[in-house]
Amino acid sequence: MVFAFDRWLMKFMPYMIPVIVILGVTGLQGAASLSAAIMFIFAFICFSGCLGIQYQDIKSSVLNPLPIIISLVIIQVIMPLIAFSVGTLYYSHSVDLLAGIVIAFTIPTGVATIMWVRMSGGNIGTALSIVLINTLLSPILLPVTILLLLGARVSIDVVGMVGSLFLMIVFPSILGLWVTRRLPAATKQLSVYTSPLSKLAMLLLILINSAVVSPYLSTIDLNTIQLFLSVLGIACLGYTIGFLASILFKWHSSVLAAVTFSCGIRNTGVGAALAVVYFPPATALPIVLAIVFQQFLASIIQQVIRRYINDQEGKLRAKGRFVRS
Repeated sequence: MVFAFDRWLMKFMPYMIPVIVILGVTGLQGAASLSAAIMFIFAFICFSGCLGIQYQDIKSSVLNPLPIIISLVIIQVIMPLIAFSVGTLYYSHSVDLLAGIVIAFTIPTGVATIMWVRMSGGNIGTALSIVLINTLLSPILLPVTILLLLGARVSIDVVGMVGSLFLMIVFPSILGLWVTRRLPAATKQLSVYTSPLSKLAMLLLILINSAVVSPYLSTIDLNTIQLFLSVLGIACLGYTIGFLASILFKWHSSVLAAVTFSCGIRNTGVGAALAVVYFPPATALPIVLAIVFQQFLASIIQQVIRRYINDQEGKLRAKGRFVRS
């Protein structure tokens, strides 16, 4: 029963997210009063996401680190620079929106990456390695990037932000890995319940963040549409750069899937949490807009990658050299 509910949530999450955003903006603005719980909610999501990750799942990928290194460069260097450039071009008049765009593409890759890579027939070990390393490094990379790009324009509580990132991401992730290693039997039983609960927690997180930015979304004007298209365009670039880098380095199609999704999907939950806690409400607006389309965009990319992988496997079969990775 619980497993079936979890599968149902996974299937319909892309459709539920826009509905939750609309509810937060229009009818349930009172959810903004729960913003103090955001960090604890996200800590649970991170703990659940790391349950079940085994060392052997990532060992082979770590021994071939180039896809991981290239992905991290794209995620933490190239994409933040692109976001900063686009933000400066269109929103230099609004420091809050500029900061929101930069944060949206500086936050680490999302745990949802693993789900989409698995559905696309991609290399799970590579995806796990990228997500785990990027997540554990985020308390250093995120504040440093924000300081380098926005330090002169915004006031940031760096110590507080680093502490929050450790509490929200690093500690629960390490705890999840420790429980998996030390209590394997309990992990299997626990993950049956934490998996659907983490999805419900994510929906609650989206509701709270949507309620926080509701004053800025109560009326949809040309500026809001332009902001939405800007964030959508940058997100598409993330997927495109990851895809082209994989082709350039001639990686196996399964690795291509892992790298492409890792470069395109962001941990919007942590971005929105940081924006709400450490910045003015308007800063969360670009991140909430990213939340609206992220799963829909991932589903489109999944079809493109699946078609590409099938095409490549077909060519290899024709040559008699197909070996699944």
